[in-house]
Amino acid sequence: MNEDTMTITIFHNPACGTSRKVLDMIRASGEEPRIVEYLRHPPSRDELTTMLRDMQLSPRELLRTQEPAYTDLGLDDASLSDARIVELMVANPVLMNRPIVRTPRGIKLCRPADEVTPLLQPV
Repeated sequence: MNEDTMTITIFHNPACGTSRKVLDMIRASGEEPRIVEYLRHPPSRDELTTMLRDMQLSPRELLRTQEPAYTDLGLDDASLSDARIVELMVANPVLMNRPIVRTPRGIKLCRPADEVTPLLQPV
């Protein structure tokens, strides 16, 4: 893939079946994405805020509520601000739902995996 073709980034967790499936779908489209293992290399506060804005999601909509850290950190408290939720996700990236895929067509939380399909169409 050269710089003039589609550039795809996947925020990936190799332990997640949905994330692996989305990665396979991207590769099956003929593209080799830039893979960000976000548990090892979490986005910064600014990067996460930009991603959320671009996906048109609130921080709460990106939370993995079944993670023990969700309860341990009191994220079930509806009064927590968006800024505080983002801060906690940056510090505890396991709280971020995945996979997130960015292409020239946009950025999306690809859960279920078929959500990636429109992002893989030519621009």
